[in-house]
Amino acid sequence: MPDRPRSSLDPVRSLLSRNRLRVAFVVVLVLSAAVVATASSDEISTASRAAVPDAPPTENHTVVTESGRAGTITAYAPDGEVLYYNNTRTKYFDADPVAGDPLTVEYTATDTIHTEGPTCSEPPCARNVIEQVDLETGEVEVLYERYDYKETAGEWHDADRINETHVVVADIVADQVFVVNTETEVVEWLWDAQSEFPVEEGGPYPEDWAHINDVEYIEEGEMSGTIMASLRNQDQVVFLDREEGLLEDWTLGSEDDYDTQYEQHNPDYIPESRGGPAVVVADSENGRVQEFQREDGEWTRSWEWSDDRMQWPRDADRLPNGNTLITDTHGNRVIEVNESGAIVWQVESTLPYEAERLETGAESEGGRSAQALDLESRTAAESDDGDDGGSLGVDPVGFLENLIETLLPHRIYNALFFVAPVWMGATEFVAVGVALLTGLVWVGLECRWRLRDAGVGFRLPVYRRGGD
Repeated sequence: MPDRPRSSLDPVRSLLSRNRLRVAFVVVLVLSAAVVATASSDEISTASRAAVPDAPPTENHTVVTESGRAGTITAYAPDGEVLYYNNTRTKYFDADPVAGDPLTVEYTATDTIHTEGPTCSEPPCARNVIEQVDLETGEVEVLYERYDYKETAGEWHDADRINETHVVVADIVADQVFVVNTETEVVEWLWDAQSEFPVEEGGPYPEDWAHINDVEYIEEGEMSGTIMASLRNQDQVVFLDREEGLLEDWTLGSEDDYDTQYEQHNPDYIPESRGGPAVVVADSENGRVQEFQREDGEWTRSWEWSDDRMQWPRDADRLPNGNTLITDTHGNRVIEVNESGAIVWQVESTLPYEAERLETGAESEGGRSAQALDLESRTAAESDDGDDGGSLGVDPVGFLENLIETLLPHRIYNALFFVAPVWMGATEFVAVGVALLTGLVWVGLECRWRLRDAGVGFRLPVYRRGGD
């Protein structure tokens, strides 16, 4: 078939088509930039004391720690004003009030070492500390410290006080739980996760295998004297006897049983005297907080809570008043929900790790179980505000957000949030993604147009001959 003769207007039509596309690309990029600019102007920042927002009033003091790009520990007075603030450590994790002095707090923290020296021959390394701080005077005392050879998964996320001289530590670096005398610095008991769990399961070994992110010494009830630990990458909460080791019948969850829990954080034990045995746990990758009741030798889910903003909860404490204090890391907030599931207190934060309501005991030890309180569960679907994106019922940004979250594994989705700027939520991810895709398509088309104008043609590597 002979080639169609080119019209003298073809170059003009081609130029007009190209210019229309260029205008469309510019419009998309400007709109994407506007979305990102609006978000960054409203950025939540707790990197300095002056930027920390005040909290609503409460009856007690509240401590919030952060372990993201701006490691901080902040204490709010009952009137909501900042009583204490510190950002000298790289990351702050678990915080508990000291018995008999609720305004003295004991916490774990990590410093990242970036320079080569006697404590770090191959940077980056980590220095883990257990410290106490007097929130009124600001005086800080280091109780115990150790250097670790790596920075990634090289932290102690939790330590729990057993008595005046001993603490139990969750050691992510070595995948161990150990009890140390902080006066003599002698480790007097140690449990190694490899003694019970195969290294072929869980996370990558040895980079970040078990990720033991929480420990709790149980002081009363049937499990008195045992230690509860959270193996995040095995999706399990375990109970350890210092004579017998792992108590298998008490294990909550199992490897890759994501319906039960998925890479959980900070479980809290509720004893029989308060309606237990029960465990309140932040089910992080499932985006919810839940509680399990121990009945007839089995764990049964007795309560769960989520809303449409919750993204990556990493702490939940049942308060003596029946409310639950929740840390939602990628929701950039700490919230308190009442017995019917409504949010009654909230403070914004960048990437909060743990929240502790002081004057209520360590991990709010006066809180009762959901079963005893007859708490009402609430899911994200039940909290939907019903916004359909407009009178036509079309929400393209919301559709893209849901598409990205559906296509990406939840763990990858949360990992992207963790390394991204704190102002970058799902909407901002969509805007940046659309801008990058638009830019790539534009550059590709410009290259093709220039080559075509220069007389360089394109042919598919596979084609059919006429009549064959």
